Amino acid sequence: MRWVIGALILLVLSVALGLGLMVYAMYALVAVIIGSRVLVNYWIRHLTAKRHVSQLDVEEGETIIVGLTLRYTGAIPMPWFLVEDLLPRHAVITRPPALEVEGKRIFLGMMWNNSTKLLSYKIHCHRRGYYQIGPAVLETGDVFGLYKQFKMIAEPEFVTVEPAIIPLEGFDLVSKRPLGEIKMQSRLFEDPSRIAGVRRYQMGDPLNRIHWASTARTGQLHSKQYEATCIAGVSIVLDLHPDSFPAKDEPIRSELSIKCAVAIANAVQLMDQQVGIVTNSVDAAQRMKYEGWDFDTRTRDAARKSAGRVDRDPRLAPQKVRTRRGAEQFQQIRYMMARSEKNRGLTLSSLLLEMHSELPRDATVVPILSQVTPEMALALGNLVRSGYVVTPIINCFDEYEFAKAAGLLLAERMVAKQLKSLEAISQICQEQAYPLF
Repeated sequence: MRWVIGALILLVLSVALGLGLMVYAMYALVAVIIGSRVLVNYWIRHLTAKRHVSQLDVEEGETIIVGLTLRYTGAIPMPWFLVEDLLPRHAVITRPPALEVEGKRIFLGMMWNNSTKLLSYKIHCHRRGYYQIGPAVLETGDVFGLYKQFKMIAEPEFVTVEPAIIPLEGFDLVSKRPLGEIKMQSRLFEDPSRIAGVRRYQMGDPLNRIHWASTARTGQLHSKQYEATCIAGVSIVLDLHPDSFPAKDEPIRSELSIKCAVAIANAVQLMDQQVGIVTNSVDAAQRMKYEGWDFDTRTRDAARKSAGRVDRDPRLAPQKVRTRRGAEQFQQIRYMMARSEKNRGLTLSSLLLEMHSELPRDATVVPILSQVTPEMALALGNLVRSGYVVTPIINCFDEYEFAKAAGLLLAERMVAKQLKSLEAISQICQEQAYPLF
């Protein structure tokens, strides 16, 4: 528009001053400007693209192939175009990056009439997450550089990278007691495999409780007594509040917490025990409900910023997979962890208050924490006083920080385990930490 206004002003001055050559030049310039606009709009309308992604659900460490097919249906050749397939900024700026690109996702070229081009590149998925691939943004213009136009030519695809499964060592698969044998504080359930003693028969005792050896020896009916020792399964409580993770440790510590939760869930599932998880994180897919990915591509910089933004879900509802048995439990937990992001909606104390009534008493509660405050320790202590068996895992490297956090939990009758590094996940449940009664 600036060129058109400038050319019209010069044209008026040339006519007023009787400058014939200048009038001819201005006519030519105006014709070039208008013609450039018409041609660029024509090229834009006749260029389309379609994206092909080899897999939308992958595991950490796998590679996907992205192909972008450009189809130009115009009769006039397009002298130049620039296509960029955008990726989220937070996924490529870290070292090592969450998504590592092999090949070119920015392509400069030209299109002949009724032609097709295939652009392809590979993405190595190094970190779990929910990632937006695209949109593809087109930039083109006339050969003089007087007019440029931008257009989104392919909608984005969304890839879910599930966390890797780390096998745990030290589990007794035969006994089916994933965290060892711990005497429950409240005798809600009895284990018929463990006889605590024999007593005189009482009215109402079922026949399968009668101890026939003692009955035959004494001539009077006696019944068996059982210990309430079986801990059936695990309820994982995962804290993903941003204030729990110092910026200097990110994203290492938050990823460790998620990997540890997935490893424990997998081990318990293999033992055919009930397993579930509650967390104060947010589903990454929720960002589509608040801002979405649509944007006005007036400039490629604006398009890149819009594609790389990370939105926060202001909701207060926790994410959860209820604690129960079932072959699908672990896959639900793993898929939820793949799309989980840190969220300020709920603190750990608020999460426990919200979910207290939904945690089964016959399952060990395993909180995975990165920081322990007095409020957190008190909230977990309330679980202990309510009859739950609680085995906290503290995700920190520094021994002093662990001792400080473990001290707060010890005051509430809980013995914590330390998660130092990725290599320590496999041994995290090797030794049983017994609560103090």
